[in-house]
Amino acid sequence: MGFLDFFSSDIAMDLGTANTLIYMKGKGIVLNEPSIVAFDRNTKKIIALGNKAKEMQGREHKEIKVTRPIRDGVIADFEIAEGMIRAFIRKVRGNSLLSKRIIVAVPSGITEVEKRAVRDSAEHAGAKEVHLIAEPMAAAIGIGIDVEAPVGNMIIDIGGGTTEIAVIALSGIVNEESIRIAGDEMNYAIAQYFKKNHNILIGERTAEAIKCEVGSAVPLKEEVTIQVKGRDLVGGVPKTTEVSSVEIREALNEAVVQIVDAVKQTLERTPPELSADILDRGVMITGGGALLKGLDERIRMETNLPVHVAEDPLTAVARGAGKVIENLNNYSKVLIRNRRF
Repeated sequence: MGFLDFFSSDIAMDLGTANTLIYMKGKGIVLNEPSIVAFDRNTKKIIALGNKAKEMQGREHKEIKVTRPIRDGVIADFEIAEGMIRAFIRKVRGNSLLSKRIIVAVPSGITEVEKRAVRDSAEHAGAKEVHLIAEPMAAAIGIGIDVEAPVGNMIIDIGGGTTEIAVIALSGIVNEESIRIAGDEMNYAIAQYFKKNHNILIGERTAEAIKCEVGSAVPLKEEVTIQVKGRDLVGGVPKTTEVSSVEIREALNEAVVQIVDAVKQTLERTPPELSADILDRGVMITGGGALLKGLDERIRMETNLPVHVAEDPLTAVARGAGKVIENLNNYSKVLIRNRRF
């Protein structure tokens, strides 16, 4: 080990729409916080990020803006995203360490322009070498699948901004479907449902809490009713209303149908030998969306395939990217190659 190696810290990053996770070589996952930034509107100086910024969301005054610089899995606000990446990296390794290599997990449907934005942000944040890996590939490695084997594996990674569906074999993605329907879209659907059916305006955080608490993709054994607080659209005053899990499932149904349809489309394009492998091995669901009650059951009913929710689905992509950074030489084939023009 050279002198500089002692001070450098290679890291892998799952730069997600909803959460950012950082894996540090030799240490494992050292950060898992919301991809949210609060900054001063006048100076653009970051005031808070991650959990602290999330607490401010929906409660800020006119001098402060709380934003999510990653939208639909890609960088929407370049300057703020760069500041967020830099701040998160500094948080986990302090100012004393260099960062030779960074691996960033990105959606499989990312464009060349979006790839360049991610690379530039990571380089400006201090990385000497930036590699990209497709999220479903990282998720597959993270949950222990042997991606090098000549066997087909299907991964559905449902994040905040995108749902990534991929069939993986021989260290590559055979076919993929990346749709911008995921956790955020479900939260939006719940907020819209309250607006249309209950004349109540609810915030993004409230919608997410409802989804996590009572959201489902299939009927529950025991349907439940919850109290929801929001602002009355007619009177403009705070109001509480009661809703059932049946209503929330109805609100989520369109997003769930689109995810199931994307799974079916991917299966239709899968070569027959790999289809046979998927039938034997089943489908794995990762990402925060995997926690939606009954989603695995719904996909199983619609495709007649065995469907499994991965253990600790929220950290699968970060763990996979971490395994790659721990052993970059062995995993070089799974990285997204730079396109030569």
